[in-house]
Amino acid sequence: MLTAATAVFLVRRFAPEAVGSGIPHLKAVFYRLRGLHPARLVPVKFVGGVLAIGGGLVLGREGPTVQMGGALGAALAGLFGSNARERLALIAAGCGAGLAAAFNAPLAGVVFVLEEVQRGFTPNVFGAALIVSVTADVVSRLASGQQPVYDIPFYAAPPLGTLFLYPVLGVLAGLLSVAFTRGLLLTLDGAARLPWSPLVTAAVVGGLIGAVGLFLPNTISAGHGLIEQTLAGHTALGAILPLLLLRYVLTLGSYALGTPGGVFAPLLVLGAQLGSGLGDLSQFAFPGLGINPEALAVVGMAALFTGVVRAPLTGLVLVVEMTGNYGQMLPLMVACFTALAVAEAFKLPPVYEALLARELRRTPPDAAAPDADEGALLLTLTVQPESAFEGRAVRSLGLPPGCILVTLKRALSEQVVTADTVLEAGYELTALVAPSAKDAVRLLHEGLG
Repeated sequence: MLTAATAVFLVRRFAPEAVGSGIPHLKAVFYRLRGLHPARLVPVKFVGGVLAIGGGLVLGREGPTVQMGGALGAALAGLFGSNARERLALIAAGCGAGLAAAFNAPLAGVVFVLEEVQRGFTPNVFGAALIVSVTADVVSRLASGQQPVYDIPFYAAPPLGTLFLYPVLGVLAGLLSVAFTRGLLLTLDGAARLPWSPLVTAAVVGGLIGAVGLFLPNTISAGHGLIEQTLAGHTALGAILPLLLLRYVLTLGSYALGTPGGVFAPLLVLGAQLGSGLGDLSQFAFPGLGINPEALAVVGMAALFTGVVRAPLTGLVLVVEMTGNYGQMLPLMVACFTALAVAEAFKLPPVYEALLARELRRTPPDAAAPDADEGALLLTLTVQPESAFEGRAVRSLGLPPGCILVTLKRALSEQVVTADTVLEAGYELTALVAPSAKDAVRLLHEGLG
């Protein structure tokens, strides 16, 4: 009760942008809709995260480390007088370093920057992310050892006769991802409408979670022990559904309080339970196929992450690095992309996009302008297939004054953009955006991505 209420107080009093995972806030920074203030963000995120997660709330440490990493990148940019483009590259690289340090997963940190944070490949961002993610991982390994995050056995590649289970797992993970995102948004909206102080809500929910922890200590906090228990095959089939439902409710309740804390780790726990349950049922139904429920649990972690975050490469690489089970690459790919297809079919945005949209509805962009010293921003973006701007002429895009599309590259040629230029998938665009046209950054990301 005390740690949850104190964490909420710190966030609301000193740094409201430290709420939750912080990744939606970082996306708003890249869209130039929010500022980033390391001096107040980092201490509140650190202390609040330690209190919330250490006190038992069902949240992960990766959200705080990602946001703090981005804030440290912004601080270094200010210290060395970097321009706007260099500043955003350092923020993106810091995000990757935060993920790499949290999970001993340097490659996942780089992929996360390119797939989720930056949403595109540029050499300066890739180089910076690679350097700082590797450096962060080295420091983390010096402190905590060389082993993967989860100390579990190595599982051999599954027999090809069992591959039919992985699309099934992907479908289930996609459906659960939709339930998770919708449930999270509903819980946040419900908590915001409560008539009493958020500190009271935090104390009550914190007390309830503490009471659960007295009897089921593995079910609270980030869930590291519960994942290792599941991946080692020590969770009975009859306990899987109750555990999954309990963790689902506790995760939504914890995140809705508004303390620092991420959803990566809770998602991995839910995915492991889902995969293990399907594996146990399949082993009972097809005893002669040599099904390994624990291997399905590993794949379920990545599949659910993919469905919720819509970052399949990050989910795949992250789980492989965290568990050391490289033999599961083929089933991971099958399940992750099936989960992605199912989640996309429901037309529900990825969780961080949905959280960002909700935050912008509550606090309009003009209420928190970007840092005044950012200056003009140079962006390099790629036109994605089936994006809103594909096949349209530049004059029809509705970009505000102050946003200029300068050049485009296709194959080995480069040309100047005119009002009549028609955008096609694969074109690499260079845009120059003035501070007064900050909405253009969001429009470009949404229209081209």
